Amino acid sequence: MKVLQICYKPPYPPVDGGTVGMHCITKGLLADGHNVKVLSVFSDKHPVRYESMDDDYRSATRFEAEYIDLSIHPLDAAMSLLCGESYNVKRFESKSFANKIIDVLSKDTFDIIQVESIFLAPYVPVIRSHTNTPIVMRAHNVEYMIWRKLALSTTNPLKRWYIKKLALSLRAYELEHVNDFDGIVCVTDLDADTFRREGCRRPIMVRPFGIDPKPAINTNVEPYSLFHIAAMDWQPNLDGVNWFLDKVWPLIHNKLPQVNLYLAGRKMPETLLTLKMDGVHVVGEVPDAFEFMASKQINIVPLLAGSGIRVKIIEAMSIGKPVISTTIGAEGIKYTDGKDILIANTPEEFMHQIERCLNTPQILELIGSNAHSLAMKEYDNNSLSKRLVDFYNKIIEKTLSES
Repeated sequence: MKVLQICYKPPYPPVDGGTVGMHCITKGLLADGHNVKVLSVFSDKHPVRYESMDDDYRSATRFEAEYIDLSIHPLDAAMSLLCGESYNVKRFESKSFANKIIDVLSKDTFDIIQVESIFLAPYVPVIRSHTNTPIVMRAHNVEYMIWRKLALSTTNPLKRWYIKKLALSLRAYELEHVNDFDGIVCVTDLDADTFRREGCRRPIMVRPFGIDPKPAINTNVEPYSLFHIAAMDWQPNLDGVNWFLDKVWPLIHNKLPQVNLYLAGRKMPETLLTLKMDGVHVVGEVPDAFEFMASKQINIVPLLAGSGIRVKIIEAMSIGKPVISTTIGAEGIKYTDGKDILIANTPEEFMHQIERCLNTPQILELIGSNAHSLAMKEYDNNSLSKRLVDFYNKIIEKTLSES
């Protein structure tokens, strides 16, 4: 099968949840013997890192990218607000990227075109005018849900009003255009149910983030250590960490002063890099996320807004790390609270779960072991890729029967 994968940011190297999710799709399809062409947007925020791009990847995917200025322009944002347009989507509209799509379609044919996220929906008419190939959207999240939750957790009244407006306009766009595609691939059952409830009439499948089995990482584990690792240029991650530092960490440090918290991830803001807080270590981007996670005891995920699935939770589980997360952070994961993950939604609950784990090594070992088993059972990339291809084939057959 020949697949054109159109990405809203470069999927390689995989450095955050979005890129890891896109790359595992590419990797799984290639491993299964399919032909994948990757065409991507890049921007100042998400540049193409050719120096970090594996030659085999570039050759296998025939990778191409086109620049779009995705920086926020206040006048454009104000105009979109006045016109009721989704500025989140509007920023992705580009004549040069449309021409790049046309150029790719003029040189090759494909069996399926996978568009990564609703942000690239403006290009569906361009694709339709140059090919009859079915188009599938992979929905990384129900995007408007993220902004709605962000609005609810924002205390500044003016900022909350603006974010709420963004959420409303994005919801209108997302629900209006989700039926422009021939099929939808969601990351979680919850997202799929939301789309169906909101009026999606297209075939939907759930294809979560997938992992490949990893050999055991032999490293010393620091006792009494917590860690958080995530891309810190995603606002919900930053808000969650700030909440944890403000509301939870004082409780932990006062009762368990021997505990250390390590904050890792790319695009760490200056406010955290210069943070001076006893027991908190801000390490920023790490060379190997798995080695970093393996060296610590407990993964904390204090997410207060979001949709989709948290890639770093699955990765931590895959190497047997116990995870303490909010309900929102663990959304989409087929977990059992108290068996393969621990849920905490308040500062007191986080304090209780952390203290319980650190004082009872058997709990740490049991939760970590069960987490590993869950990750291997539910999120194997090879089997997930085969399911995706089956879905593709059904979409292709349906399109042919209707033509």
